[in-house]
Amino acid sequence: MSPTLQSIQIGQPQELAPTVGDTSDKPWRTAFFKQPVAGPIQATGLGLVGDGVEETAVHGGVDKAVCVYSAEHWPYWRERLEEPTLGAAAFGENFSVAGLIEEDVCLGDRWRIGDAEFEVSQPRQPCWKLARRWRTKQLTLWVQQNGYTGWYLRVVTEGTVTAGDAIERSARPLPDWTIARANQVMYELKDDRKATAELAAVGTLSDSWKRQLRKRIV
Repeated sequence: MSPTLQSIQIGQPQELAPTVGDTSDKPWRTAFFKQPVAGPIQATGLGLVGDGVEETAVHGGVDKAVCVYSAEHWPYWRERLEEPTLGAAAFGENFSVAGLIEEDVCLGDRWRIGDAEFEVSQPRQPCWKLARRWRTKQLTLWVQQNGYTGWYLRVVTEGTVTAGDAIERSARPLPDWTIARANQVMYELKDDRKATAELAAVGTLSDSWKRQLRKRIV
């Protein structure tokens, strides 16, 4: 299957009350619940027009302008979470893509989608909000273990994108550094100083991941 931008989602932070089966009894604010976009949308250096994040210290910004998740993982999660309707935006992503998984995508990859250009900057790090969204405390750990994390893009050339656009790779400077391998270093090889240093030295890796990795080897 040729890689395709299957759907686009945006959303703004909202205040939510606890629901049945929630992992906490406290209200929370999140932009996790995103809605599909019909028609073209502008991709800017800080993300998609109309999209927002709640915790700017850990989400959003130039290195994490667009969150991507693979539609190839939906059947797995439908079964494991017993959620037969799980689909686009299930992981709070902006882009749901078909024909790509973590083993197919490398740090520094350049993509042309519509008339915009993007660069892969880091794997997506699952947080507690993912677990709370699906009312499953173990979900964050499961994602780390199976590597179905998704990834982030920075916007290299601003432009418009539309659901259904082809994803055309225009450059691959780091063929050895797949998202899957980066996840392995982050979550499984924490004591491997050589692998940690090599990943931290990848120029196109996001600044936040570089800082985390360098703390391990100081």
